[in-house]
Amino acid sequence: MRLVTYDAGGGPRAGALRDGAVIDLWGELASGPPEGWPPSVRALLAHGLVEEAAGVASDAVVAALSASDVQLLPPVPDPGKLIGIGLNYRSHAEEAGLDPPATPTFFAKFPNALAAPGAEVSLPGTSEKVDYEAEVAFVVGRRAREVGEGDALDHLAGCTLLNDLSARDLQFATPQWMPGKVFDGSAPCGPAIVTPDESGPLDALEIELTLNGEVMQRASTADLIHSIPALVSHLSRLMTLEPGDVVFTGTPAGVGSLREPRVWLKPGDELAISSPQLGRLETRLA
Repeated sequence: MRLVTYDAGGGPRAGALRDGAVIDLWGELASGPPEGWPPSVRALLAHGLVEEAAGVASDAVVAALSASDVQLLPPVPDPGKLIGIGLNYRSHAEEAGLDPPATPTFFAKFPNALAAPGAEVSLPGTSEKVDYEAEVAFVVGRRAREVGEGDALDHLAGCTLLNDLSARDLQFATPQWMPGKVFDGSAPCGPAIVTPDESGPLDALEIELTLNGEVMQRASTADLIHSIPALVSHLSRLMTLEPGDVVFTGTPAGVGSLREPRVWLKPGDELAISSPQLGRLETRLA
């Protein structure tokens, strides 16, 4: 199943993307959202309704909206946590001249950073060195606290694409990275959360980033230093992961800041991250 958040004029709702159409999951489920919850993807995850939603999404007679008639939003527009993993591809560590870290490095973004599929993102006026980072992100489906690697996938809703736009001059102005990671729109995300039964093995997800049509990054999660199960386990030992939390797992080689000459993003640039398993995420810069 491909879970999305969409707006057809009545506000954000949880849906399922199928054959170019969007199914209104809360309109088709036997009961509406639990009391006090909006009709969101987070509500589906928190109340264990994904399996029921998958049954609805696979029903050939369920009515659907044309994807062209709705606006796709970030798959989880209201995550409790938005966690980034740094230096987690062997190829990226090599191009940076650094040893692969024995322990995952992580930082945070905030919901203001999220941008929808196809969104136009304004470059920050405080930076002249904004870079791209193609990433696979996973979404927590069930609360995880002190989880072992062998049980990690039981707590996973699925994976999506995310572009960790990074203001390098701000990122490296201090010993910690967050100043360069938090500007508005710095985390375009989507188009959908693809559940593991549809995405296939999590260590074989392929991603490619193009800038104005030119391939800049291409890799597979087989090159991750710390695998997705390892990250779930590690993070859950530091904090409780909640349904809807988003963790983006690092970027491969090819970032603009390590190229010669350097490649910095500018207004009018068009970025696309594509994956045969996870779809296509397009972003235009302003």
